[in-house]
Amino acid sequence: MMSLLFSKLKRQLMLGVFTAAIAAPFAGSAAHAADFKFAGPLDAYTLDPHAVSNTLIFAVLANVYEPLVRRDAEQKLEPALATDWKQIDDTTWEFNLRKDVKFSNGNPFTADDVLFSLTRGQAGGIKANLNSIASVEKVDDFKVRFTTRAVNPILPNQLTNWFIMDKEWAEANNAVQPGAANNATETFANRNAMGTGPYVIKERDPGVKTVFASNPNWWDKKTGNIDNATFFVIANPSTRVSALISGEVDMIDGVPPQDADRIEKDPKLHVKAGPDLRTIYIQPDVARDSLIFGSEKAKNPFKELKVRQAMEIAVDSGAIQKRIMRNFSVPVGLPIGKEVNGFDETLGAPVKPDLDKAKALMKEAGYEDGFSVTLDCTNDRFMNDEATCLAVAASLARINIKVEPRAQPTAKWATQVNPPEYNTSLAMLGYSPNTYDAHIFLTSIAATRDPKSGLGAFNIGGYSNPEVDKLIDAIGKETDQEKRSGLIKDAFRLIKADAAFIPLHQLNILWGVKDNVTVVQPADLAYPLRYFTVK
Repeated sequence: MMSLLFSKLKRQLMLGVFTAAIAAPFAGSAAHAADFKFAGPLDAYTLDPHAVSNTLIFAVLANVYEPLVRRDAEQKLEPALATDWKQIDDTTWEFNLRKDVKFSNGNPFTADDVLFSLTRGQAGGIKANLNSIASVEKVDDFKVRFTTRAVNPILPNQLTNWFIMDKEWAEANNAVQPGAANNATETFANRNAMGTGPYVIKERDPGVKTVFASNPNWWDKKTGNIDNATFFVIANPSTRVSALISGEVDMIDGVPPQDADRIEKDPKLHVKAGPDLRTIYIQPDVARDSLIFGSEKAKNPFKELKVRQAMEIAVDSGAIQKRIMRNFSVPVGLPIGKEVNGFDETLGAPVKPDLDKAKALMKEAGYEDGFSVTLDCTNDRFMNDEATCLAVAASLARINIKVEPRAQPTAKWATQVNPPEYNTSLAMLGYSPNTYDAHIFLTSIAATRDPKSGLGAFNIGGYSNPEVDKLIDAIGKETDQEKRSGLIKDAFRLIKADAAFIPLHQLNILWGVKDNVTVVQPADLAYPLRYFTVK
């Protein structure tokens, strides 16, 4: 049965990122409104759309808040709160805004909300996503012009997870300033939401459940039939699978690979599998002069290139794929996935493990006897994240790097590791480029950290290469796609040579779904309820 399951899922994956989306637009023929219950391993730890660039938070909030430009069921760009847009000159974009749109409290949507949301967003944890925008001008109530800092050929792509807030609502509720990325500060917007989207949040019990209800005044029409939806947080994987099998929920996210066969054996259930944009990688702290969580207090071994190179070839991502992930991951040699524009097949080939060479590099670097360090991981964020963390620790032990895994719930992990603290010496991380383009990884993760501009905001290890920074700047301005691709390749060639990011694998998305439910499964991990149908 297991081989049949893998064969079935392999056919799904070979069809590409958008396979699961194709059937959903035809679901609009369903006449009855339906309730839908689904569960995942962790909660969106804030409802503030500008606090942090986090895929799960975006996945939840995209049902309530809307951007100017969104992605359709096949993940192509389409108008949302903007009806159309055009590039007037090298640094000017004009957007016409949709008229007669209201926030769910009845307040009208206008250009003032766009201007407010830009100021707020650029002050928060999503500033790197908006870094290319120098200013926005209100032409009239339903037209705005963005001025970019330089030529930016992909501005619309960068706006898909920039959600527009109600300026009046935020001011009335003392939520003008965004919450902190580490969730250390809280405003009214952390626990409440006011958007223009297809749903409103009817009930919220953080860490337990979020209840969505249809927004009767939404400007658009759903193609699915979900009227009410409840998202339950069920951290324990076995409990989550049992909730699906028993019929308590209609769908679960984060199916453990070891339980996929159990779900497929149930005649009323199936596993929906597709590529995940997110790539998991290890990043050492190369900025500090010593290990804040490790044995080396006089110096930092991760500043030594040969140590990082040794780590890269000591970790066997192929073994992790087979033993931990049950083949529901794809080893890669870059910290971006294959579906991301800019991925290069040659650079992205998995690194072959070579234990003897790794030991030799450690000796050359002066660390033949090794050292100890804490590896910070989550235990509820990625598929089999804690098990992967333990596997990495075991691999590094073979070259005398004594790793103590510290696996924590995401909410606690984020408070420690996220900006502005960056309190880690070695971390297992994941990133999903919501623009489907490599530039956002480069600006958010690989650029030298600059708190003022937001560049490198989630560069947890403090990596810095001036040549990479120059290339990132050039990529942002280049309009010739062939030249742009060459610049991206050059940037990743340098990053790979520096071994400051140690890629493990690109994940698969695994959902367990009832057979009477039709879903769309985007590669950016969203839950687009407006397309879901219960028959």
